[in-house]
Amino acid sequence: MEILREIKQIPNLSIASGFFDGVHIAHQKVIKGAVDYAKNNNTKSAVITFQNQPLCSLKHIEPSYISTRADSYDLIEKLGVDYLIELDFDKVYDLAPLDYLKYIVKNFSPCAIFTGFNHHFGYKRQGNPEFLKQYQNSFNYKYFDIPAQKLNGKIVSSTTIRNFIKNGDIESANSMLGREFFVKGTVVSGNQIGRTINFQTANISYPKNLVFPLNGAYQVIAQLQDGREFKAIANFGTKPTVSDKNIKTLETHILQGFNQDIYAEELEIKFLKFLRPEQKFNSLDELKNQIKKDIASIN
Repeated sequence: MEILREIKQIPNLSIASGFFDGVHIAHQKVIKGAVDYAKNNNTKSAVITFQNQPLCSLKHIEPSYISTRADSYDLIEKLGVDYLIELDFDKVYDLAPLDYLKYIVKNFSPCAIFTGFNHHFGYKRQGNPEFLKQYQNSFNYKYFDIPAQKLNGKIVSSTTIRNFIKNGDIESANSMLGREFFVKGTVVSGNQIGRTINFQTANISYPKNLVFPLNGAYQVIAQLQDGREFKAIANFGTKPTVSDKNIKTLETHILQGFNQDIYAEELEIKFLKFLRPEQKFNSLDELKNQIKKDIASIN
């Protein structure tokens, strides 16, 4: 997949348009629609998106993403997309919907455009699926709006998934994502408390602007830089038993007899299940006993 941050004219694209944070199962349906259309019509597919969440940019608020943009782009690439076109939001946000559409048509002369059912664009979000449908004959493209996707009676959306993660309902979040919610980071030095109780942990710097899971212990999979995967338990929170700094960290104890030095390597933590809320123990022995119980609960 080629990532374009400077516009160049590429004609006859089958386009999926949206922000696609987390690339959940509804996003996948939109993107795969564009990819399949391109394959069936002997052309190329593209995703048109932005580096930053448009609503966060407009309201000047810090985003809370399900995935970093780099990780979302990796997930998009795996769906078979040929081009990812990252528009500069500041250059297009105040365009009238028709002017925005003309901008897209001028550069990409799309043969097809796919969006979700609730897609909006242009000045004051005035552009919508009905608008794209209205102009498809004028600009010679076919428009496809993908209807709402539901799971267990709930509409699949990034907002719903974020709320699941914030509330510790990892299994529901994973069902809507179609994969495990994951966090990647470089292993950094911690306070070495784990070694004193024979539960060495790998600590990673939590990515900026990523949604915070509920403080507590989790069943996870730890994937090393070389691709190997191990069962593990992780704790996300402030470690109140051993620290009063109120700084949130993600620390992981890798099981299956793992004892390799992985400082400065990238580690991917895939969340499977919330085990228990974070709590302050009266002693390190109490903490050690609870960790033993956590490990026993997943073995």
